[in-house]
Amino acid sequence: MMKTVQPRKNRKRAYNAPTHKRHIMMSAPLSPVLREKYGKRSIPLRVGDTVKVLRGNFKGKTEKVASIDLKRYVVFVTGVALKKANGEEAPRPLAPSNVQITELVLEDKKRIKALERK
Repeated sequence: MMKTVQPRKNRKRAYNAPTHKRHIMMSAPLSPVLREKYGKRSIPLRVGDTVKVLRGNFKGKTEKVASIDLKRYVVFVTGVALKKANGEEAPRPLAPSNVQITELVLEDKKRIKALERK
């Protein structure tokens, strides 16, 4: 497959990507401790991973991943919500690049193998 730097083609690839490729695009950087331990810079996010918010009003907050929206390429974190005009709280969508994984869920054997792979 040829690579391109054209934003138009890169956007098209992101919008039309199949689910297995969208999952890989939902990768977030690892904390320095995990980076040293596993020798990887980033890994796809999973529900239950503990992440630290790196940008925005919730910067510095460390919470668990509540859900992941592969359609919109956003992640929802438990303690990160905005107050609506009627007083309700709405979950704040975050880009995966704006969070850092601090603790991994290692219940899945496939994920453990992926971390060990070089």
